[in-house]
Amino acid sequence: MTRLQQIGVLIGLTIVAALTLFRASDPPVLKRIRDVTFDEYQRLVPRSFEAMPVRVVDIDEASLREFGQWPWPRDKLATLVDRLSDMGAAAIAFDVIFAEPDRMSPRNVIQEVEGVDPSLAAQLPDNDEIFAQSIKGKPVVLGFGLSNEGSYKPQVKAGFAFTGESPLTAPPHLSASTPLRPGLEANAAGLGHVSLNPGSPSSVVRAVPLFLSDGGQFYPNLAIEALRVAQGASTYVLAGAPDRAGIITSAKIGDFIIPLTAAGEIWLYVTPNRAERYISAGKVLAAGGVAPDVVAQIDGSIIFIGTSAVGLQDIRTTALGENVPGVSLQAQTVEQILSGRYLSRPDWADGLEILAIAVLGILLVIITTFVSPAMALVCGLAITAMALAASWFSFLYAGLLFDPLAPIVSGSITHFAATSFRILVIDRERREVRRAFGHYLSPSLLHRIEHTPDALKLGGDERELTMMFVDVRNFTEISERLTPTAVVQFLNTLLDALSRHVVGNEGTLDKFIGDSIMAFWNAPVDVSDHAAKALRAALAMRETLAELNASDAFGFGSAQQVRIGIGIHTGPACVGNMGAKTRFNYSAVGDAVNVAARIESCCKEVGFDILISDSTARAQSGAALLEAGAIPLKGKSSRTRIFAVVGDERVAVSPEFGALHLVHEKVMGALREHSRNSRKLIGAAKLAGVKVPAGLTEFYERISARNDHFQEDIGLPEKQAVE
Repeated sequence: MTRLQQIGVLIGLTIVAALTLFRASDPPVLKRIRDVTFDEYQRLVPRSFEAMPVRVVDIDEASLREFGQWPWPRDKLATLVDRLSDMGAAAIAFDVIFAEPDRMSPRNVIQEVEGVDPSLAAQLPDNDEIFAQSIKGKPVVLGFGLSNEGSYKPQVKAGFAFTGESPLTAPPHLSASTPLRPGLEANAAGLGHVSLNPGSPSSVVRAVPLFLSDGGQFYPNLAIEALRVAQGASTYVLAGAPDRAGIITSAKIGDFIIPLTAAGEIWLYVTPNRAERYISAGKVLAAGGVAPDVVAQIDGSIIFIGTSAVGLQDIRTTALGENVPGVSLQAQTVEQILSGRYLSRPDWADGLEILAIAVLGILLVIITTFVSPAMALVCGLAITAMALAASWFSFLYAGLLFDPLAPIVSGSITHFAATSFRILVIDRERREVRRAFGHYLSPSLLHRIEHTPDALKLGGDERELTMMFVDVRNFTEISERLTPTAVVQFLNTLLDALSRHVVGNEGTLDKFIGDSIMAFWNAPVDVSDHAAKALRAALAMRETLAELNASDAFGFGSAQQVRIGIGIHTGPACVGNMGAKTRFNYSAVGDAVNVAARIESCCKEVGFDILISDSTARAQSGAALLEAGAIPLKGKSSRTRIFAVVGDERVAVSPEFGALHLVHEKVMGALREHSRNSRKLIGAAKLAGVKVPAGLTEFYERISARNDHFQEDIGLPEKQAVE
């Protein structure tokens, strides 16, 4: 090593040390940059909206026009609670603070009128008493706010237990809260704070504290209190650090375990604001009765009551840059818990990032000093790409938040300084850098189709096939908004991605029919377990479509999610070369083809994306299936029993599916017997279904409207067990 190289290494290491210390001090500017980076990650891949048993009953502009300005008389809120309870709401949470007496209560109004006998007030109704009586015995959760005055603290309706060292000092501190009306506080099933980002200087809500603490008692927030009440749970179980007090690692609420920050916060992984999340309060309070679709959405769901009206000033900003009602973030907190998709920044993330700056900086100093500038640049870019990829894939696949910019910027500064020193001092006699490059072409994967001359003849033979039809939902609506060229591009992207799973699972692509795929298994050569392989292909299509939607591969934006329906049937069909002697296709015809096509067309009515016939269900074993009734098919004298494909063998043996299957069997029995208990069981199944990642909410919302599909009919084939 020459003296100039030694000087260059010393200068580089000094810069690395300075940058490492700067990151270790973590000034506010780095925190802001880090937050913006994580916001961008969510904007690139927001949490996809899924139909969950969570709804916001919105006191919107239309409701205010119909029922008057806010606040409404509390006897009207009592009516709202009664209706929601009658419709089967699992929990009713008010993102509203009831700190003051109802000014519009007849008893309070009459007291302000001069010359009226005071004894008359006692004979008039009190809206607060009416509201308190209405919520008594119902799953109602009320909100409370934080206060800088007084010493009032609300009741705690649940117990708390913790493992490890005490986490009581971990959450944000609660000094005092706004007092609630005594009758309301006493009769509520739960109480939760409504503060979304207390003490945060940012207007963007990125993390929500699930608990507050006064040093001796925990206080839950509105969202998790609603989740607790909906499950009938009585205790929160908090996990503290095993060897250090003042840290929370996770919380268990009923059947759900939630990873938390050390301060007891949950990182919000938000979806774009969707109209499907909201139900106007006016529809629930409609004088003519509540529409059936509204009842279906309320039944078995956790309901948050709040406002989106701009004048009421409960508007917050999400990581996606959207301005949304604060109550929607409470709902999204529960949605995120039900979906099981979390974001987390481990306690060791800061240490890892500091170490990365030091190690990568030292590596870049050495590379830049001892290899050519071109190679040093390549290595620097490779290190940058690896840092970005590690951060991005940690977010995408594990929900972990690691800052890529601090190591990258520090590495870039180090590389620039070392390279500048080398160009100006060390390599001043070697200004001409030879270019060396090579082009490496990786050959494309060629699929060989085996055939013989005898196979190129007209005719066919009858054999058992597993037929599959795949169709795009709402394709007409999609195509109306696109140019013909864009429609072709959309279909090419979608059909190419989906059809690969047919070939990859030993299937045969028959044809593309507009926006549909027709495929079959067990021809032209025998395929073992062809029904099971068709199911695997369908499940892979479901996953691929979810990835395409999440990455906005179609360019429609997050508001437009492409959906498909898949129908599968196993039965005899004639398969072979069909057409004219000069032009023919290898295809299949027969009753099995028609049955598969018609099962696919039933996906929309059933409210599920993958349906199979009972013959396909009997031909495979191990998949997670749920009975979906017996449907009449055009041209068939008897009904065809169908099943919804929830998942593969791993899902089938999971405890979540086991619990769902038990409830589902009870739902089937209740529907066949026309039991009055069916609606309650459907609500329980809907809640259990959110733990199984297959999108079963719409399936259960529509099941009660298909009573005729569950009648024991003489046209039904003999029941057979599906393992």
